[in-house]
Order: sequence, then C-alpha cells, then structure tokens
Amino acid sequence: MEDISSLAGTIIETINSIFQTLFSSIDNSIYKILDEITFINSSILKDSVFEKLFGTNTSNGILLIANSLLFGFTLYYAIRLIYSYYMNLQIEKPYQFIFKLLVFGIVMNCSYFICEQFLELNSFISEAIQSVGKKVLGCEISFSELIRQLNNIILNNETEFTIFSFDGLIKGFISLGLFNLIFSYSLRFILIKIFILLAPFAILSLINQSTSWLFKTWFRTILSLLLQQSFVAIILLIIFSVQYQSENIISKLIYIGGIYSLIRANSYMRTLIGGISTDVSNNFGFSSNILKNI
Repeated sequence: MEDISSLAGTIIETINSIFQTLFSSIDNSIYKILDEITFINSSILKDSVFEKLFGTNTSNGILLIANSLLFGFTLYYAIRLIYSYYMNLQIEKPYQFIFKLLVFGIVMNCSYFICEQFLELNSFISEAIQSVGKKVLGCEISFSELIRQLNNIILNNETEFTIFSFDGLIKGFISLGLFNLIFSYSLRFILIKIFILLAPFAILSLINQSTSWLFKTWFRTILSLLLQQSFVAIILLIIFSVQYQSENIISKLIYIGGIYSLIRANSYMRTLIGGISTDVSNNFGFSSNILKNI
C-alpha cells in the first residue's frame, strides 16, 4: 500500500510540475502577444510586402486590378446607355455616372491613406479608454497586467501549485481561455489586413447600385473587427475596477466571467453591428475533448 501511495504521489507531483511549467511558460511569453495583436494601429500596414500587394501607385498591386475594373464599369455603363436608347429604358444620367466615377475613383486610389487614418482613429479611441483606466485605477489596462493580477489573486495562498485544487482548476480554465483568445485575436489581426486589401474593390462597388451592397457588407465587417479592440479595452477596464480578494471565491468566479466576456467579445460586436466571426472556441473545444480522452 505504501508503494502504491508513493507511486500515486509521484504521479500527482509530476502532473502538477508539468502544468505549473506550462502555465508559467504561457504567462511569461505568450500573453504579451495579446496586447500587440489586439490593440493595433496603422503600423500593421507598414509592411513592404503588404504595400506591394496593395499597390504603391495605380500601375501595380491591387490598385492596378481595381483601376482595370473601373474601366470595366465605364464600358459596362456605355453599353447599357446605348442599349437604353433602343429599348427606351430608364438608367442614370451620364453626368451622374461620370460624377460617381470620378469621386469613387479618387477615393478608391486613396483607400490606403483612408484605411491608415481610420486605423489611427480607432487606435486613439482604445488608447483613450486605456489611459482613463490607468489614471483612475492606477494600473495598466492590458493583458499583461491582467495575468499578473490573476496570478496574485488565484495563487496567492498556494505554497505549491496543484492542478487538483479549486484554485488550480480555475487557473487552468483561465489559462485555456486566454490561450483561446490568442487564436481568436490572431485571426482578427489577419482578417483586418485582408479586408483592408479589399478596400479598393469595396469602394469601387459603390459606382453601380446593383453592387453597392458589397461596400455595406465590407464596411460593417471591418468596423466590427476594429471596434472590437475598444470593446475589449472597456471589458478590461471593468475587470480591473472590481475589488478582488484572493480568499474570496466569488472574486475568482467574477474573474472567470471577465475572461469569458473577453472570449465572447467578437460575438457581442457581431450582434450589435454585424460582421464576421473570429471565434475559434469550437476548434479549441475539439482539442480539449482529445486531451480528455488521452
């Protein structure tokens, strides 16, 4: 019996050591990435490859294709205009089309600059929220500060970490939740760059009424993705504003609620504005099920 107890104790100690090393590694390295991929600004466009893809002028990159389509819209309207004279159809006047062609053509070719300024404005809003929080609460409104406070509250009374305790389970849930955020916000980061690349085509679609819905869908989607970082800043502000005590179980459960709201931030924004999902919890849940079966 003593041998069995000793073996069980060794196994439990090994498991605890593995999880402690894993959580410590995540805390010290990965969570810093969350601040970088969540609170973005126009610097994400300062990439030589991205600039080449977008186009440095009207004769290369995405802008070359967009300007070719601009000529295609003009040709399409000219054919429709001629056809309307024979069939007595009502279409928009030539001067109306030319006006839209000039306006949206200029805006389309300036779309890189417009997106750049839009990113800076969005960053200014989220930074203002973080700045207000820092002045009022006296701490950085960031994921790095969040994980530091989490460890102080959850593991404050732990002389030795054990995954088979209430605090250990909460720590594991929070770590998995924040790890899920890395995938979700990384996907958001990539999608923002993709939709910025599509900006010229979205603006170009406004020339024709039958394609203008593309711009509305594009704008609603990118607006939802960008405003998500301000929404996340507000959630973090609320989390930091609550008074927590390490010996209070309710405090720890409220922290879990805050983590869950961060995970669901994209879903909340889609409910309010619309847009596209960056939720990867289903895939992460699939991975969790695999781990349970091991």
